[in-house]
Amino acid sequence: MSRYSFGAIVLHWLIAALIAVNYGTAWSAEDLPKEAAAQLMGNHKAIGITVLLLTVLRIVWRLVNRPPAFLASLQPWEVLLARVTHSLFYVLMIAVPLAGWLMHSAYLGGAPVNAFGLFDYPGLPIGKDKSVVDVAHEVHEISATLMLGLIGIHVLGALKHQWIDRDGSLGRMLPWGR
Repeated sequence: MSRYSFGAIVLHWLIAALIAVNYGTAWSAEDLPKEAAAQLMGNHKAIGITVLLLTVLRIVWRLVNRPPAFLASLQPWEVLLARVTHSLFYVLMIAVPLAGWLMHSAYLGGAPVNAFGLFDYPGLPIGKDKSVVDVAHEVHEISATLMLGLIGIHVLGALKHQWIDRDGSLGRMLPWGR
């Protein structure tokens, strides 16, 4: 059984971990005092842009290093669901951080996003615009909520293949898999 390439595995788990951290930071910031929330959201923004850049790298990696073929044991509906789910993940992994970056830029008039005190990601070239902030905020939240549902489907699918089908497909994406 063929496995995903080492680069695909690393990018998959790194992006997944960063996305999980970003959900946690956003949810945690809601209950914090304003200054602490602002610090946490600064990290949330930096992680989001990092996810965006890693997603672009992952897409390039996938174009250069084709993923392994679907298992022959999969039903046609499972292949279709996997293709749709993965395509939607790529769209959302670009849309969510891009909408957040746009929201930040329109709120602060193109101000940069500080990346953990190390360097700045440039702001998007837009002036302060409340209507853009409002639309970007809605896109960001709706897309993030859709991604959460997609993560649930993805995890349930992986668990189904691991524990019910026992087809070894989960091992193709685990760093220690066979």
